[in-house]
Amino acid sequence: MAEVVITARGVTKQFDGLVASSNVNFEICVGDTVGIIGPNGAGKSTFFNLLTGLYIPDSGTITYFGKDITKMPPHDRVGLGIVRTFQLVSVFDTMTVLENMMLARIRFDGTYGKKRFFLRNLLKSREVDGCMKALDTIGIAGKCDVKVSDLPYGKKRELEIAIALSMDPKLLLLDEPLAGMSMVEITEIMDIIKGLKSKLTIVLVEHKISKILDLVDTLYVMHEGQIICSGEPNMVICDPAVKECYFGRDNVCY
Repeated sequence: MAEVVITARGVTKQFDGLVASSNVNFEICVGDTVGIIGPNGAGKSTFFNLLTGLYIPDSGTITYFGKDITKMPPHDRVGLGIVRTFQLVSVFDTMTVLENMMLARIRFDGTYGKKRFFLRNLLKSREVDGCMKALDTIGIAGKCDVKVSDLPYGKKRELEIAIALSMDPKLLLLDEPLAGMSMVEITEIMDIIKGLKSKLTIVLVEHKISKILDLVDTLYVMHEGQIICSGEPNMVICDPAVKECYFGRDNVCY
């Protein structure tokens, strides 16, 4: 039986009396790719932020390889190998691709806060090799000296994923990686995620359901802060409760 990476049990989160996540149970095993879908306001982003430590649950527990991380802050979770991307691409436009990579990597190399550092020195350090390896995996190593402001949006998304990879994740969480993309860019990002499936455990939140049905091993559906269905993707998408809450009609073209 595969080892469980992260588990949520009875996780609940409220904001000013509004229950955004209600008694959520979730689990992912080593090597799996899991998708989370649901209509707007279903609680997907809140639950994603609970998994990554941006929010602390009001009740319930989250464990990572059996270790209780319920109240652990995000940066400590990154140190354990829980790495995320964001719905809105979060990179520095005024810096080059490689400088963005180095700035993220140095934060978690064990020396951050212990000494002063300058990018010109970092770009001569051993950390460059790890960054270049991640860029090569994504396919943008040739753009390492390009200023990020000169990149199209899709390449910025690829850079963000490369930054995540450079931090040696055991669990990679992708928050709507296809948002704002053209069809060409969507295809490129999908190819990247497919290439990572054999190497990483992945959780992704996505609105473009048709694009992930053949990608994920398990699909979770959220509605009004609760998981209403989970299992094999093509079975889940045909569940009457899922159709009612998500699509609002019985016949849907994907």
